[in-house]
Parts: sequence; structure tokens; C-alpha cells
Amino acid sequence: MCPNCGLPKDLCICETLAKEEKKIEVSLDRRRYGKAITVVNNISKDMNPGQILSDLKKMLACGGTYKNGVIELQGNHLRKIGDLLEKLGFSKDQINVKG
Repeated sequence: MCPNCGLPKDLCICETLAKEEKKIEVSLDRRRYGKAITVVNNISKDMNPGQILSDLKKMLACGGTYKNGVIELQGNHLRKIGDLLEKLGFSKDQINVKG
């Protein structure tokens, strides 16, 4: 049984509800030596961030990490990230790409 929604684990809808509620913000950041980092904000623990990160890293062929509700991907992926997040179950209205 899921402690949040009360349904059995195989029927749990917490991840789906979390994906529908949040606005995802994507931006570009520069790090040391001018390296570009794509930053995906507002990813909660209910959304299964480990799986989202793993899928994005595979699709973009890059490295990345998840820290404190933020996914950081190595490189500039602003052109591709919106479509990839839609494939992962987020709606187009939720995704805000800055840049």
C-alpha cells in the first residue's frame, strides 16, 4: 500500500499526479571555464527523479546529476529538452524553456 494515495503499489498514482501539478522550468547555466549546463528545476521526489534523469541522460548522450529538486545535464540541450520531457509524460503547458 502506498502511504500517500492509499492504493496498492502497482496501482499507485502519486507519480502521475506529481507530474501533472508542477511547472517545469528549464534554463541554461554557465559553470567554470564557460561550460554549459542545462538545468531542469521543480522536479519533486514524487516524480521519480532518478528515472527521469536516467532517461534524459540516455536520450541526450550526456552526463548529469540530481540535487535538491534540480536536474543538471552537461551541455546545452535547450532545443531538445522540451520534446524529450513531453515523451516522458509532461504536458507542453507545464514546460517553460528559458533561453
